[in-house]
Amino acid sequence: MWLQRSKKTGEYQFYPRAISIHDPASGPEGVEWVQASGNATLYTFAIVHAAPHPGFVGDLPYVTALVELEEGVIVPTNIVGVDPEPESFQIGMALKPVFDHNENAHTLLKFAPA
Repeated sequence: MWLQRSKKTGEYQFYPRAISIHDPASGPEGVEWVQASGNATLYTFAIVHAAPHPGFVGDLPYVTALVELEEGVIVPTNIVGVDPEPESFQIGMALKPVFDHNENAHTLLKFAPA
């Protein structure tokens, strides 16, 4: 898992951009890609019971969440490897990254309990 970081301030940003949001004057040369720790905590979540598109019907119910990485950025994602019941989750619980390689040759970043 990789994140962008400002070369000048050391602050991370997500989602990726052409320039640093922390030092826009530095231009494209002001950001670098660095490997993230992978350590994360649950910021908030929702259990989805109604598919937003027919392609998601087979996944119901599923958990969508905002996860805060140790580096300070918040990432939208899904939580896997746990029953999609409210009592299975606690705000601030430790999470680890899981990479879902799907049949469409895409790799999706998801998280599971650490």
